[in-house]
Amino acid sequence: MRPFELTAPSTVDEAAGADGTFLAGGTTLVDLMKLEVLTPRRVLDINQVPLHGIDTGDGLRVGALERMSDIAAHPGVYPMISRALLLSASQQIRNMASIGGNLMQRTRCTYFRDVATPCNKRNPGSGCPAIEGANRMHAVLGTSDSCVATHASDVAVALVALDAELKLVSDAGTRTVKLADFYQLPGETPEQEHDLRPGELITEVVVPKLDWAAHSTYVKVRDRQSYEFALCSAAVALDIQDSRIAGARIAAGGVGTVPWRLPAVEAALVGAPVTTEAFEAAASVAAEGARPLSGNKFKPALLRRTIVRALRELTEGSR
Repeated sequence: MRPFELTAPSTVDEAAGADGTFLAGGTTLVDLMKLEVLTPRRVLDINQVPLHGIDTGDGLRVGALERMSDIAAHPGVYPMISRALLLSASQQIRNMASIGGNLMQRTRCTYFRDVATPCNKRNPGSGCPAIEGANRMHAVLGTSDSCVATHASDVAVALVALDAELKLVSDAGTRTVKLADFYQLPGETPEQEHDLRPGELITEVVVPKLDWAAHSTYVKVRDRQSYEFALCSAAVALDIQDSRIAGARIAAGGVGTVPWRLPAVEAALVGAPVTTEAFEAAASVAAEGARPLSGNKFKPALLRRTIVRALRELTEGSR
């Protein structure tokens, strides 16, 4: 780890617009600083900034510094969000990690985290060795010839499915952006992962009210049961009326370079009966446009199966 200057602003005004890298729980930043993947010269510890609070009165509003474990345990938080948080990491990490930091975490691509290898995210133009290398964990959707790294966050998948927004503050003012628009596909500029402007600070996560999101779940498929990143995941919410699906929200993780919303699957489910056959028919379009690599050719089929599994688990007793 290289030397750096540490400061601790205590207000939003002091933090917003400041020159440096924000530190919240530190569960991602400190790791990457130790590896010298990130070498900030100035770190701003924002833990004294008043960015707390969980309000479920009209949808969901969460301060950016709320810890993952507290959000997961809070009454009224939609089940898909709670489950995504609980399946994200160990209890110790959930007790430390903030929701804002989780949404900003960097990819777990081993090439990105190894400074001895090329990586277009770390060093634009140096290449992407994952395309021809060890790529079992990598993305099949939203990839480019410059980057195939998956997005690491579980809860971001649920939040994208629910049309969540971020409130962002800087010395230039306040703006709100949909989380789905906040994340950027790699294209030819994989180093540009999101639409966070210089000096801008995430202050709040806002999820619009959706009554039937109380009927939701998050399924995560991984190599081991705990403390592991997703090979594939699915966040699913259903509005079921008279044994038919009146509305659906679905997004996937572990397969895309960003949390991957699946509007075609949602559309295929609307009006369909609550049957396995209908679920399989809808899931059949989930991997359209996929670009599998040598080590992850199984992921399109796994994505379809994961969606069906989530739908079946959610509707047990409704059929």
